[in-house]
Amino acid sequence: MAARDESARLTAVNDADLALPTEEGREALPQKGGGGRRVGVPSTALFTDQYEFTMLQAALKAGTADRHSVFEVFTRRLPEGRRYGVVAGIGRVLDAVENFRFDEGVLGYLRDQRIVDEPTLQWLSDYRFSGDIWGYPEGEVYFPGSPVLRVEGSFGECVLLETVILSILNHDSAIAAAASRMSSAARGRRLIEMGARRTHELAAVASSRAAYVGGFNSTSDLAAGFRYGIPTVGTSAHAFTLLHDSERDAFRAQVESLGRGTTLLVDTYDVAEAVRTAVEVAGTELGAVRIDSGDLLLVAHRVRQQLDELGAHDTKIVVTSDLDEYAIASLAAAPVDAYGVGTQLVTGSGHPTCSMVYKLVARADSADAEAPLTAVAKKSSGGKLSVGGRKWAARRLDEEGFAEAEVLGTGPLPEGLADRQLLVELVKGGEVVAREPLDAARERHIAARAGLPISATQLSRGEPVIPTEYHV
Repeated sequence: MAARDESARLTAVNDADLALPTEEGREALPQKGGGGRRVGVPSTALFTDQYEFTMLQAALKAGTADRHSVFEVFTRRLPEGRRYGVVAGIGRVLDAVENFRFDEGVLGYLRDQRIVDEPTLQWLSDYRFSGDIWGYPEGEVYFPGSPVLRVEGSFGECVLLETVILSILNHDSAIAAAASRMSSAARGRRLIEMGARRTHELAAVASSRAAYVGGFNSTSDLAAGFRYGIPTVGTSAHAFTLLHDSERDAFRAQVESLGRGTTLLVDTYDVAEAVRTAVEVAGTELGAVRIDSGDLLLVAHRVRQQLDELGAHDTKIVVTSDLDEYAIASLAAAPVDAYGVGTQLVTGSGHPTCSMVYKLVARADSADAEAPLTAVAKKSSGGKLSVGGRKWAARRLDEEGFAEAEVLGTGPLPEGLADRQLLVELVKGGEVVAREPLDAARERHIAARAGLPISATQLSRGEPVIPTEYHV
């Protein structure tokens, strides 16, 4: 899709409807078109490494803090064996930039700890990001070198955003990439995110959001449902069965409370006996049974056969128990209707970060607004080289319409790529211009993944599914 068309598609709804609550009253506000609620949060200004502030102080004293600068977020390589990356967290980045404010409490802390001097504190007291941000829209795929985000403004205002932007994008994109691989392996079967108990309580909410972008259908985490409008699910654990005098009593209590369409957990004691009891209690209208242990492939086949013999042909089978994309793929031939995934999802299935970096790629020679930009880049050895200059990004397609190369450049855009540009405007003059419902990012990812060569969904280790080409 052309960059201008995508930008139009991302046009924010009425700004007044998206205003964050004040510090005094952080009530939750409904978000139009998103199904969730935007929740007020404290200042994000201290989600920052100290050296951002020491660089700012030194640059202010040297008179270089106002030089126009361009920073880009990218990764030099994908996690080992991965064929593509998934951009997730863009919406959270926009919230973080809006909330990057220095109130009296934050300024007092910086003063008390002598992090920066008084002139710098005065500069921070009026901080509002006033620059521009362009980036890959959320849900899009990326490859080594892709300028996932471009932050442009004065050096002082841009350098402070490095840590919070990287912490969001590295985490969320890692979870979304794992979710995407699991979604491919599931082949259309439903996926439930249930990893809240396996990670930090706030990371759990972000993980649910990223998993939804990557292809999951629902979450067990109510905070994620409340904040982002993600469908929530959940019925009972083994403790509920153990609470009652018999499994039959537990099933009866659950069905009487939640109805015949509920999901009954059948592996607390004997699976075959539990399935028989479940159908006797709920009838053939039983919604589903959940299996949380054992040889899932074998048990699923046995349970399906038993359910059919009992006349419960429409009763679904949900499996859980430390699943990852490989376990899901191994169950492709099993009569499974849905998967619940926890630990492996919220830890990125072995790759909890994307190793994205935030690098200065161009800067002006003076604070003059008309000063031209000079490309800059780190040149040291050790695999940390980068390409200087403000970049455009486009994806070239083959004759069949599938991606064949990620094309990046600082010079003229090659003929034929004008309508394949990937960067869209997210923030203009400090104002967010590209909010969208989470479902839009989810749908975009499905389309972006479908546009890759078929080998992208292979779980075997391999190189990025398309190469990155530079035009400089």
